[in-house]
Amino acid sequence: MKILLVSLILLSHTLSQAENGNELHQEPVRMAVAGLTHGHVHWVFAENITEDIEVVGIYEPNQELWERFKNQYSLDESLHFKDLDHMLDETKPEAVAAFGSTFDHLKVTQSAAPRGIHIMVEKPLAVNMDHALQMKELVEQHSVHLITNYETTWYASNHAAYNLYKNSDNFGDIRKVVVHDGHMGPKEIGVSAEFLEWLIDPVLNGGGALMDFGCYGANLITWLMDGKEPESVTAVTQTHKPHIYSEVDDEATIILTYPGVQGIIQASWNWPYHRKDMHVYGETGFVYAQTHNTLHVLENHRYPGTQSILEPLEYPLNDPFTYFAAVVRGNITVKDTDLSSLANNITVMKILDAARKSASTGSTVYLK
Repeated sequence: MKILLVSLILLSHTLSQAENGNELHQEPVRMAVAGLTHGHVHWVFAENITEDIEVVGIYEPNQELWERFKNQYSLDESLHFKDLDHMLDETKPEAVAAFGSTFDHLKVTQSAAPRGIHIMVEKPLAVNMDHALQMKELVEQHSVHLITNYETTWYASNHAAYNLYKNSDNFGDIRKVVVHDGHMGPKEIGVSAEFLEWLIDPVLNGGGALMDFGCYGANLITWLMDGKEPESVTAVTQTHKPHIYSEVDDEATIILTYPGVQGIIQASWNWPYHRKDMHVYGETGFVYAQTHNTLHVLENHRYPGTQSILEPLEYPLNDPFTYFAAVVRGNITVKDTDLSSLANNITVMKILDAARKSASTGSTVYLK
């Protein structure tokens, strides 16, 4: 019964955002790729990549890195460009997905937005609030979409947690949200040299674990709070492995306060395992999104609760590329409160900027 309830809630949620799946399948969106250094770019070339997109060009100035991808995925040489603007003019894509450094997100937006090209960037939106506001101004001026991709956006467990709280009286009001994200460290898990180079650069990444994984919690909590900004942000950062991460933090804890609610974000390159999980505590129950499809639920103080294994989200809400294509085609309207929205991710940047300030000064930052 529990699995059926959660499945019905998820189905209702997805159908409210999208039309019938068969109606959404149209000509593939012409999409360009800007950069190959981000490890998540491998998703673009996976065997099960959606038919909703067609990669028409790949910008990557690093010839050696391009050769590696070309050989690994049998890519045609004609896709490769070393100049971003030339690629956009030559291939005329409808959309571009940025997989370079976070610092480069502004550059991609500056090139794509005036050409009427929709943009998807990997999390977080930008390295700082100044870049984020410049990007916001550009896309609003040129009427293009700018969305931010988080792996956790496509977790059925997170959507089930959200919908259980929004559509059930068995938990009471949310009182505390605790989000854990990270792994053993980028070097420790063997990311590519090109990825590691900018991940541990305070300019190109904006920080270390605080930026890399703190953004997940800020994104999810902002979503649960219906887009509201926190009243205050308090953060502590540390570097436990200075011999590896000499210029950035590798450990961060961020505390957000809202009226009646506390959010705690634990971002780390020191976990003994990979994790992206979320606890949402209410007055009378809790929901624990343990993995992408594993959900623990306690309702009305009924300990120990139940566990459910969830089905994937419905098309086109099941991965970033089907979603991006549906946004470009106008089959999905991105609401300000959505996880991928510009509004949500501007708030995420406010939180991250305040967290960096709090960590550096040792004081709580109050947002107006």
